[in-house]
Amino acid sequence: MAEAESSPEKTTVNIRMTETFLEDVDSTWEDHGFNSRSEYIRAVLRDALKHPEFNRADLKAMLAGEVEIREDRTHGSEEVKAEYGLDGTARDSDE
Repeated sequence: MAEAESSPEKTTVNIRMTETFLEDVDSTWEDHGFNSRSEYIRAVLRDALKHPEFNRADLKAMLAGEVEIREDRTHGSEEVKAEYGLDGTARDSDE
């Protein structure tokens, strides 16, 4: 019978944060179905290491887009083409 693989040794890391930020972390891990705060923080750090090209500016842009969608402030492709003169019609500012 093969020997069971042992888990990698873990080290405790201490971080400092405000109580408000900690409350946000706690509500987030619970809302996303993680079993513990530590599990959630490990997952967030793992994602940050695996996807370093994904930065805060990208996140802000995605969130802004999500807000626009939820507030029904989006435009169809035909509207955008017409606004920027991409469909052969002149824009309002070109008249």
